[in-house]
Amino acid sequence: MATVTHDEALANARRLLSEQPGAALAQALAILEAVPTSADAHRLAAHALRVLGREEEAQAASLEAVAATIHDEAMIDAALALAENRLSDAEGALRARLKADATDVAAIRMLAEVAGRIGRYADAEKLLHRALELAPGFGAARANLATVQYKQNRFADAVATLSDVLGEDPDNPAHANLKAAALGRIGGYDEALSLYAELTRRFPDHGKLWMSYGHMLKTVGRQDDGIAAYRHALASEPGLGEVWWSLANLKTIRFGADDRAAMEAALDAIGAADAARDDDRLHLHFALGKAYDDAGEAEAAFRHYAAGNRIRAGQLGYEASDTTALVDATIATCTADFFAARAGSGDPSPDPIFILGMPRAGSTLVEQILASHSAIEGTMELPDIPALALGLGRAAKEDGRRWVEALAGQPREKLAELGAKFLHDTAVQRKTDKPFYIDKLPNNWLYLPLIRLILPNARIIDARRHPLDCGFSNFRQHYAKGQAFSYGLADMGAYYRDYVRLMAHIDAVQPGAVHRVIHERLLDDPEGEVRALLAFLGQPFEAACMDFHRNARAVRTASSEQVRRPINREGVDQWRPYDAWLGPLKEALGPVLDAYPAAPPRFG
Repeated sequence: MATVTHDEALANARRLLSEQPGAALAQALAILEAVPTSADAHRLAAHALRVLGREEEAQAASLEAVAATIHDEAMIDAALALAENRLSDAEGALRARLKADATDVAAIRMLAEVAGRIGRYADAEKLLHRALELAPGFGAARANLATVQYKQNRFADAVATLSDVLGEDPDNPAHANLKAAALGRIGGYDEALSLYAELTRRFPDHGKLWMSYGHMLKTVGRQDDGIAAYRHALASEPGLGEVWWSLANLKTIRFGADDRAAMEAALDAIGAADAARDDDRLHLHFALGKAYDDAGEAEAAFRHYAAGNRIRAGQLGYEASDTTALVDATIATCTADFFAARAGSGDPSPDPIFILGMPRAGSTLVEQILASHSAIEGTMELPDIPALALGLGRAAKEDGRRWVEALAGQPREKLAELGAKFLHDTAVQRKTDKPFYIDKLPNNWLYLPLIRLILPNARIIDARRHPLDCGFSNFRQHYAKGQAFSYGLADMGAYYRDYVRLMAHIDAVQPGAVHRVIHERLLDDPEGEVRALLAFLGQPFEAACMDFHRNARAVRTASSEQVRRPINREGVDQWRPYDAWLGPLKEALGPVLDAYPAAPPRFG
């Protein structure tokens, strides 16, 4: 059949569709007999079948249309634009496609991928649900949905979706890996470990699977097994930078000359020109920084730390002025009168305990101590408070960054609703019947006014560490995600200063709301500080809190192995060998440095 005849036949079938769906179906099937790869004809057949009430056959026709897309030049062009990250080109082509046919399942899924890549996860999810409504058997769309759920921190939903995906495609290691990771985020460690054990048995040379297995083993405290898994990954893929960094990030092993040579060789093999390998390169730089630090070679260590930070800073594009502006807005809005006018609002539950402050300031140690108490459960760094704040800003002001402004306009019932939502959404993290549980996301300091208004009876602990030790510890730390401020010394100093400034303001307008744990005081007088901390929480002292290192609970943070040892001072003054390079950090800290551990008077 000639192309013109094919197009005319399609046009005729579309004219018949509304009033004579049976005839339209017959026309579509005739086209497919001549041109079996016609995606348009498969979609037209699906349309007609739906009008005729033959939904199961319609879904099958929609899937046939997806399979035929590989022969569609316009869709091939859109897929190429996606592959080359030309997202605006891909979006334009796909929207035009859907304007012509809103049931093009392949185009819907690809548009969802565009939305996901630019962070519009809610839009992506709506599109994927529509695709699956039209074609429930569309495995690629269901797998995409699981990824979108995971990225929205809806880990239980992702597990359920991935179970369906793996039921249809049990031999896909990427899907199984994501399911295991999602299980880890909701405390399903045993199932996750079992899944990884099976995956690595079936795919013994898959370096990234072994790496993920190592992450989970480390989380549950099986350090030797974790190290063995990381080493197995490197035997398969010596240039996999994240594995080298994962070994370095244990903090408890020392790299030798052979490891340094292997990492330098991997770095040389990648070369500086291959931008696609930037992640491997930056991980290797951070790991080499640790390796040279172990060898006492501060200059070489700092050179590698700085190189890794430059790459990551370039990827993230952090602007310190944005954080400063947010803190300015918070201080201006959240005055003593602001809080007084909203007294008694929010959900009254006292269950949550928030540990916040700077990353690498001792929050994991405080959490481990408290999680050893019979009344307190440790969970992990929960993403829910930032998600609530940014969602509030988007809903009320069409801009997540304007959440403070949005918060000021919320009625009491909305504040109670938000508090109840936090409690509901974090319930999946609670695995015991202990009355209290911990959220130790450090960055929650930025959202402290929100916490105070939606959960007024929650307890808040500020974990604070010397700004140079804290700053340098962040500079040599690569985070899996977030903490964009930490990849530049000046940015770090500004962030620490803004943190101290906001905390000083909260101390002034909400006196007694926050209990501060100074890390160095905790090291000097552990029992005294722990007793004071428990008194703030209204809990009796328990000796188990002093034996926190014997607690076998899972720990996901960079301090996971450090808190499995008794209190020590190994982390104190680690910045001193690098003092010559820390000028930008000191300058940005300004008066905060000299005033530590208090805030400078002008912040009061």
